[in-house]
This record gives sequence, structure tokens and C-alpha cells, in this order.
Amino acid sequence: MSSIERLDEMISRLGRAAEQLRSGELSPDAAATVVEDCAALATQAAAELEQLTRAEVSETTPGGAPPGQDSLL
Repeated sequence: MSSIERLDEMISRLGRAAEQLRSGELSPDAAATVVEDCAALATQAAAELEQLTRAEVSETTPGGAPPGQDSLL
């Protein structure tokens, strides 16, 4: 599965979770669990997006890092 496909899947999952939360049908405990799952999923999506962005930058920028962005030791 490509990075774009993984991001699309995560977006879909976040959308379904938002629908569940908006419905008002979840118990407070279930809603809290969904919110925690969304936070974890958003963290994964951010990491996937960062990885995808870094891959695109390294493909388009000679030397890999954009100007002003030095590698950390």
C-alpha cells in the first residue's frame, strides 16, 4: 500500500469517527476511546505525511535537504 493510500485510509477512518462522535449515540466512555483513537491516528497520519514530504523533497532537491534545513547529528 502506498503512502497516499495509507493517508486516504486514515482520512476515511477519521471521517467515520467524526460521524460517530457527531451522532451523539456513543456513551461518554466510548466517545473518549474514539477521541483517543483519533489522536493516535492523527499522529500516524502526520508522520506518514512528513515521510512523504521528505521523500518528495529529496527527489527534487539536490543534496536532499531544502535550503536552510541542515541535518541533525
